[in-house]
Amino acid sequence: MPSSPTPPAPQPDAPAPASAPAPDRRPPGGPVLQDSVTEAIAAAFFEELASTGYARLSLEAVAKRAGAGKAAIYRRWPSKLEMTVALVSEAAVATPETTDTGTLRGDVLAYLTELATALRHPLPSKIIPDLLAESARNTELEQALFTAVRDTRRRRATHLLERAVERGDLPPGTDRDLALDLLAGPLYWRLAVVHTPTGPDYLDRLTDKLVAAITT
Repeated sequence: MPSSPTPPAPQPDAPAPASAPAPDRRPPGGPVLQDSVTEAIAAAFFEELASTGYARLSLEAVAKRAGAGKAAIYRRWPSKLEMTVALVSEAAVATPETTDTGTLRGDVLAYLTELATALRHPLPSKIIPDLLAESARNTELEQALFTAVRDTRRRRATHLLERAVERGDLPPGTDRDLALDLLAGPLYWRLAVVHTPTGPDYLDRLTDKLVAAITT
């Protein structure tokens, strides 16, 4: 009785140069996933998302911009939704922890400065409003992004408030949920929604108002 043919071994994204092999990852039973290809796809994804928006985003366009095959995308993410959630979540997690300056005002100013820098970047300034609008129409996207992104950002901002309570800058009974809304809301509205520039002293003035509001 003839033996069954041996299935072909999983193929990597592309052969790595012998002199400088690219780092790779291999899911259990899956093909080698080269980090350089993953990074190229991720960069292409954000550029394409900023250019076309989520609704018109196609994996074919992302693959073309990345100089990769469409199959390379499907080896990593089975759908546009899962790709979006994974990459946006990774970007959110990659943001630094809130800076401990030793004072509530210093911490709030550092937090607002970091947030403003992120929101002024050409890609987030286009991507964030688009994803917010799309989430209103796409329940699955909304739930996935809110869990992955909002919770991460709010958890890190909560550390700022907890440090202030430990220092005695805020009372233990501070309404943390309301304080978190106050910290992020004004800048998101100004920079991500209505796209209004901030003056040189805007963050200082906003910091003073926010500190006064959450300590009252």
